[in-house]
Amino acid sequence: MALIRERRQFNLRLPLPDLSERRPRFSLPLPPTAVTTNNTSSSAILAAELERLEVLGHGNGGTVYKVRHKRTSANYAYKLVQGDSDPTVRRQLFREMEILRRTDSPYVVHCHAIFEQPSGDIGILMEYMDYGTLETLLKSNGTFSEPKLAHVARQVLNGLNYLHHTHKIIHRDIKPTNLLVNSNMEVKIADFGVSKIMCRTLDACNSYVGTCAYMSPERFDPDTYGGNYNGYASDIWSLGLTLMELYMGHFPFLPPGQRPDWATLMCAICFGEPPTLPEGVSEEFRSFMECCLQKESGKRWSAAQLLTHPFVCKDR
Repeated sequence: MALIRERRQFNLRLPLPDLSERRPRFSLPLPPTAVTTNNTSSSAILAAELERLEVLGHGNGGTVYKVRHKRTSANYAYKLVQGDSDPTVRRQLFREMEILRRTDSPYVVHCHAIFEQPSGDIGILMEYMDYGTLETLLKSNGTFSEPKLAHVARQVLNGLNYLHHTHKIIHRDIKPTNLLVNSNMEVKIADFGVSKIMCRTLDACNSYVGTCAYMSPERFDPDTYGGNYNGYASDIWSLGLTLMELYMGHFPFLPPGQRPDWATLMCAICFGEPPTLPEGVSEEFRSFMECCLQKESGKRWSAAQLLTHPFVCKDR
């Protein structure tokens, strides 16, 4: 007798962004040549007063420089996007500018000034984080211990809680390279180019932006995993993967040294079980990761709830 099984229909798709994602929609005009925002100096910083020292990185149509303010000798990071860059890049830059104007938190990278040049070039002057990113620290110093991870997690969760609840902002690209750190081991959230401001409580947030390796299951397949979806839970999943990578030394869904491709990642994230920690970790750490890496978004803890978890509270 032939056994006939019902074939499950997977509704995997890359949803098109809504209209607000496809066209720039900003109520604020472009900033003047120099804007000061909670600056330690008594006067605005001018672009002509900045001396470029070295290139810190490239990407997404722009270059980030380490610069020195000639008048005060203070160091900053200066993100410059050329006027002839791709429209998508400039749209992301405008989104980042809008968010940086709104935010003021010790857990979010601070913007000191924004410059618009006559050529169309746009620059963002931000605080300089001298240790680079968490990825830089992982490569130079090796994997993170549990106490060190708890210290990192507490700061990132404070930043996410501030963004989610104070400003209704979903970052959508939390990963080791977007978390900056300084010599005091202060960790700050950066790079808001693909973030979304939730203007209304029921705004959808399932557009396909961000780094797919750290995307939550509901970002790939919202119909299956997006029950009671509020958008903010996707940042928690990304944080969980980030912390596990810092502990294990490699991306959790793949063996060490394997380079991810889109199909492999999609199958692992949507059809596989969430990654688990190796033997020997504390019960608090394992419990914390399980709270972050629930496949159903509605079962994940919020940033505010995770700040009460024993893993981040025990060493305070």
